[in-house]
Amino acid sequence: MKIPFHKYVSELAEHSNVSDVLDGEEIDQIGMLESDFASYVTAEHALATASGTAALHLSMLALELKRGDKVVCSVNTHPAVPEVVRHFDAEPVFIDIDEKNFHLDLDKLQAYLDEHANKKLKAVIVTLLGGANMDLPRLYKMASEHDIKVVIDASEALGSSFEGEKIGSIYADITCFDFSPHLKENVCSGGMLVTNDEELVERARLLANHGIKKQESSLKYIYDVVDIGNDYTMSKLDAAYIRAGIERLDANIQRQQEIAAIYNKELNGVAHVTIPTIDDPDFSYNLYMIQIDKNRDSFALDMQKEGIETGLHYIPLHLLSYYKSKYELRVNDYPRALRYYQQILSLPIYPSMSDEEVLYVCDVIKKVAKTKV
Repeated sequence: MKIPFHKYVSELAEHSNVSDVLDGEEIDQIGMLESDFASYVTAEHALATASGTAALHLSMLALELKRGDKVVCSVNTHPAVPEVVRHFDAEPVFIDIDEKNFHLDLDKLQAYLDEHANKKLKAVIVTLLGGANMDLPRLYKMASEHDIKVVIDASEALGSSFEGEKIGSIYADITCFDFSPHLKENVCSGGMLVTNDEELVERARLLANHGIKKQESSLKYIYDVVDIGNDYTMSKLDAAYIRAGIERLDANIQRQQEIAAIYNKELNGVAHVTIPTIDDPDFSYNLYMIQIDKNRDSFALDMQKEGIETGLHYIPLHLLSYYKSKYELRVNDYPRALRYYQQILSLPIYPSMSDEEVLYVCDVIKKVAKTKV
């Protein structure tokens, strides 16, 4: 049996929406997607972008990030997070992870803010790993006390909730989503910038199209440029495809939770394997991450030989050549992230997985675990 790490599903709604675009139907696919998504996460404003990275970069523009500013982020995140900061010649500040949930450690963040908060510190970007099992109220409170903005990178947490409320509506100034996140590539590409701040979204909308302003009463080819922006816009085809799947997000999450329950039951107590301990009925399980205490890469290769693809979220930033060299970082500077990186493994989990496929993954893990001493 071959089990990919991720598999996208196209249903009739996707084909119908895409056909509408190809047939030249006068449907505002992008505007409708933004409206549908804002309603789904119960946020005031949603702005579609070409990718999740574009949403993050645009959020930095909206916050008026500039040279010498500082932005705090977890050392365990996708390179897109510090990358968008560096493009402004600003400085990412890395914080180690919390061993309980593998998100940015809020105690260490508090200590850093108490010691270093100043006008150069503009924001904290928090990456959610598969769901929202961290103390978001505390995060938002400490950021507010130090007058910095909170940007949530929800690339791996699409559709997730915290205490019954959707991520995107609470405890952040801006939330960024990715409809084709790392290792879960879709046939389309797209992101979404979500906020309840009208001033931020208006600036983002302006800069998302080269800082161009037009008068509604003027000819279409008449425009002015009032600021420096770029092109972050999503295509109509991408918007049409993505929009068709919004109404299935909650059902998808429910299925992922069912799969996670099977993993939890079957893998509990397996030698060399530690399953996630998540006491949150809302957790979406967009990722299901286990820990392997004996040579994670060898374990993953043995699974691959049995037809099962796995993932890694992520290689800590201080181990990557650019950041290691740029900031003179040492391997042991972030011991928790280092230990986590050496052990973590993301298993396949997607709505179209059958129970038979999930049980096959479990059987292979049990088989491989018995070969490890």
